[in-house]
Amino acid sequence: MKESYLGVNVSPLTYEGIIEEIRSRMLRREQSTIIAVNPEKVMTAQKDPQVRELINGATFQIADGVGILLASKLKKGSITSRVTGVDMMARLLKFAAEDHHPIYLYGAKKEVVEQAAVKITEQNPGIEIAGLTDGYEQDEEALVQRIQESGAEILFVALGSPKQELWIRRNMDRLENVLVFQGVGGSFDVFSGNVKRAPSLFRKTGTEWFYRLCSDPKRIKRQLNLPRFLVKVLVADKKNELNGKEE
Repeated sequence: MKESYLGVNVSPLTYEGIIEEIRSRMLRREQSTIIAVNPEKVMTAQKDPQVRELINGATFQIADGVGILLASKLKKGSITSRVTGVDMMARLLKFAAEDHHPIYLYGAKKEVVEQAAVKITEQNPGIEIAGLTDGYEQDEEALVQRIQESGAEILFVALGSPKQELWIRRNMDRLENVLVFQGVGGSFDVFSGNVKRAPSLFRKTGTEWFYRLCSDPKRIKRQLNLPRFLVKVLVADKKNELNGKEE
């Protein structure tokens, strides 16, 4: 049962739960889409119905952001841990290697996606990379045909949000062989080694946002979305309680 925050759905499943669901859906040849949800995206969805529609239309809306976890606790929900976009991609890569599902990498700069492919192959012995294309490809028709003919069953799209989700929605019906789509933002930079993640302590405690803020103080405007989001969730919850009592 999905939870909803300000009209945006979030899946309560863990990494393992999502992988098991995907495995079952792939056996039935059903396509799945994965989108990361954080307070910033929820706040954007308040102003942009298209963003809200993109999120809610996904198969799995993963709780990427400590703010979603906090909101679930405040509302006594069932989301007990974060499911970050980059770690979800890592789990899917492991799954792809173990269950022999070819993958395709699309997005980022040419040198980044190529280096990411090298590192992914090193870290996931036996994985089959059916193809890769940088994010500057101009011929979308040719790209879709290339992916379809590659035999890839899992596609990672790194174009930034919501561009990557719009690309997936626009083309997934034509990519019949691809069964799993994930928009991964800047994850290729992480896998290539060009961008370092926060130290383990920050990741385990859900304070990556603080580490990134210290590393780049200009992020303060984006980080303010967290308290705004929590306040709006609390206000909306209070209104629902009052309306329930009136009824």
